[in-house]
Amino acid sequence: MAQDQPAGVTDTGRTPALRLAALLLGAGVMHFVAPKPFDSIVPPQLPGKARSYTYWSGVAEIGVGTALLIPRTRRLGGRLAALLFIAVFPANIQFTADSVRNPKAPWALKAISVLRLPLQLPMITQALAVSRRTPRR
Repeated sequence: MAQDQPAGVTDTGRTPALRLAALLLGAGVMHFVAPKPFDSIVPPQLPGKARSYTYWSGVAEIGVGTALLIPRTRRLGGRLAALLFIAVFPANIQFTADSVRNPKAPWALKAISVLRLPLQLPMITQALAVSRRTPRR
C-alpha cells in the first residue's frame, strides 16, 4: 500500500493515470521542442497566432499531466484531462482535413489522421474513469 493512501483504500485509477500523464507530459514537451507541427494544425478560424495556441496547449498538457501524477490532484487531473482532450479535438479535425485534402500527403498519413479521430473518445472516457476511480483525499 502506498504511503499517501488511507488504510483500506485502493487507487484503481493510478495505473491509467500514470499512462495518461506520460502521454500528456510527452506531448506537452513536444509543443516546445518541435512546435511547427502543432502550429500547422491550429484551426485558422481562431484569432491570434498559432504559436500562442501551441505553447498554451503545451503548458496545459504539462500541467494536467503533472496533476495526474500527484495523488492529491489525480481526481481533478482526470477531469481536466477529459476537458483538454475535448478542447484539442478541433486541432485533430484540422489535421485530418488538411491531410485528406493534401494530394501530396502519403496514404498512410491520411489513414492515420482519420482513424485517430475516434480514439479521442476512449481517451476522454479513460480520463473520466481515472477521476472516478481515484479515492477522495
